Amino acid sequence: MAREVESGECTVTCGIGIREVLLTRGCPGTEKKCVVRVEECRGPVDCGWGEPVSDGSGSVKMPCIFIPPENRFKYIWKILIADQPAVTLPNDSAILEVRRDTRPVTFQCETQERGITIASVKYTIYTTPGQERRPRRKTRAEIVLIFSVATGVIVVIGVIFVLVFVILHR
Repeated sequence: MAREVESGECTVTCGIGIREVLLTRGCPGTEKKCVVRVEECRGPVDCGWGEPVSDGSGSVKMPCIFIPPENRFKYIWKILIADQPAVTLPNDSAILEVRRDTRPVTFQCETQERGITIASVKYTIYTTPGQERRPRRKTRAEIVLIFSVATGVIVVIGVIFVLVFVILHR
């Protein structure tokens, strides 16, 4: 009997993860699918904005993107400052713990393997806990509402100008 193999879904949408490789024909017994092996898979490098794993009132822990064993990767932590070059921190661990500052601070971690960046994640740490969420984007309904209100205001102003023009030219 011929064996057929298919790959499962990657466990991540960015960075590095794992997936199962399944046998779809030739499994023992009556099983229709069976796991042959687990392998590494990769998504896009940029993982966007992350959420801290520990959010205390005085300090915050932030993880880099990795899969075990974590010591196989190199981690480069940076502080991002608007309109300036990033400042590389001496910390090279998979998890960075920082104390809250008097102003928001943005950190970035690059996970590297053999000198190549395979994942990157950013965090903004605020002065008080619970603010780590990025500002939410406006929904389509909110955008339509704003457009409708703006259009309504413009129409009302136009009608007022027309009425004033008509009254003055009578």
